[in-house]
This record gives sequence, structure tokens and C-alpha cells, in this order.
Amino acid sequence: MKKIDVLVIGRSCLDYIAVVNRFSKKNQKTSLEFRLMEGGGQGGTASCCISKLGGRVVYVGKLGDDEEGRFCLKRLQDFKVSTESIEIVPGGKTPVAYIFVTQTIGDRTIIYEHNTLPKIEINPAVDTLIRRSSILLLDPEVTYFGNPLKHRKDQKIKIVYDGEHWREGIEDIMAVADYFIPSSDFLKSKELKFNGLSFSEQIFQLKAMIKGELIVTDGENGAWYVVDNRLHQIRPPQIKAVDTIGAGDNFHAAFALALSKGFDLHRAVKFSVAVASLSCRDYGGRKGIPDWTEAIETADNCRAIW
Repeated sequence: MKKIDVLVIGRSCLDYIAVVNRFSKKNQKTSLEFRLMEGGGQGGTASCCISKLGGRVVYVGKLGDDEEGRFCLKRLQDFKVSTESIEIVPGGKTPVAYIFVTQTIGDRTIIYEHNTLPKIEINPAVDTLIRRSSILLLDPEVTYFGNPLKHRKDQKIKIVYDGEHWREGIEDIMAVADYFIPSSDFLKSKELKFNGLSFSEQIFQLKAMIKGELIVTDGENGAWYVVDNRLHQIRPPQIKAVDTIGAGDNFHAAFALALSKGFDLHRAVKFSVAVASLSCRDYGGRKGIPDWTEAIETADNCRAIW
């Protein structure tokens, strides 16, 4: 069997995307510019990104046997993602997200359904996939994997965790993840009790709480990380962003693939910032994903600050 570059485990959903010129105020109307459907979910989008970049990726997730699930499955297959490990749940309901994007600056508001499908488990088939993989990318949907992975983790496998917000079981993930990658909004979690600390102090404080490396994504400011007790920042390239949906998912995807290719931390973050930025060129989080060559060339234009 071929070795898997990245094994992705997590959420898939259907995104209904509505593009408007501006967000309306309370009790007011605004006109719709256009709308579209796209496959969504952190795990699903990350898998598409890895495959588009040329990586060998297997995605583990669950979909309902409904129209939404069939659409999501087809979109994964369109990107040549291995879908053999996706479970189609009879009678299950594929979650849906409603996303409103402003056409002028690409701001977005997301209203999402909670996933009512059965939880993903580390069964023998998944355990075999983990052992075949170089990198394991976990999205927030499977934060509860932290505790079982403490006892199953193969030292040859690196775990990358997409930290969206504070969830039950996240302290176990902090203890097991080799790369803990939250957004800057995560630093505002009330559980961290970072009130009164500067942004850089918050990063160093969080770094002290985790086992592995910390990278914090920060939208138009790129990404931050700590090496040798020094704070580093990678600024994004000049890209005309129309939609930031999926930018974080694509950052995590690119980072996981970069690790599988042997990139050091500096180069991996540069590469990931470039991919995330380029993915914002089109609507839906997937159409703008670059190929490997464009991503590498663009990464060279990302500015490092330390």
C-alpha cells in the first residue's frame, strides 16, 4: 500500500453561499447579487486542498444518504480525494451551513447546523489508516480524539490540530498535538483567562500550555508562531480577496502537506499563508485553491517579520 501524505478526519457539510453588496441592518432588506452551493466543512475542504496541491490524501468522515450528502461526496471526488473511508449513514442528515458574503470586501457571516450524524470513532479501519499516514490532520469536529490518541499515537506520525474555539476535550488535544493551530479568535476564549494580556503575551502564554508547536492564524495579518522564544510573523502576499470562506481550512491543509514534504517550520508557515491567501480569490473556499507550483512561487512573496 502507498503511504498516505495526510490523513484528514473531520466534518463535511454543504455550504449555501449568498453574495450581497452589503450586510443589511436590523429589520432592513438588501438585494442578493448571486448565490452558489459548494462542499464545506473543515475536513472536507482541507482534503480538497491537499489533493489539489498534489498530496496523497485520505478523508475520513460521515455524510447522510441525502441530496446534500451526495453533493458533498461528488465535490470531494471532483478534487480526486480518496472517499472510500467516508461512511454514508442511512437516514442521516448531512449538515448545512448558510454563508453570507459581502461582494465589496469579502466579509462573511456563517450560520451552521450542528452535526447530528454519529460520532467518528477510531475503529480498526481508521487505526490502520493512521499507521499508514505521515501526518494526521484533525479538525474541531473530532476534538474528542485527544484522549484516545494519547494511547494510540505512533511516534512516527505527526498530529496537526485545527483549533477553531474552545471545546470539551481540547486540553487532551493540547497535550497530544504536535502542531496546535488555532485562529487569533481562540485567544479570546474565556477559559484561557487572557484578559489584560497583550496579543504577543497571549501567544506565549498559550505556547506554554501545549505540548507541541503553536501557530496562530490571523486573517489579513497572516500567521504567528514562536521559535527559540521569539515571536515570528508571516505576512500574506498581495491578493485580491473576494471571499475568506475556507481560508483557515486551506491553511491547515497546506501546513499538513508541507510537513509531509519535510518543510521546516518557517517554510511550512510561509507556504500555508500563501495557499490560504490564494484560496480567497474565488467564492466558496475551493475554486481558488492553487496548484503546487503557484503556491511555491507565491510563498516566496510572503514577508517574514521577527
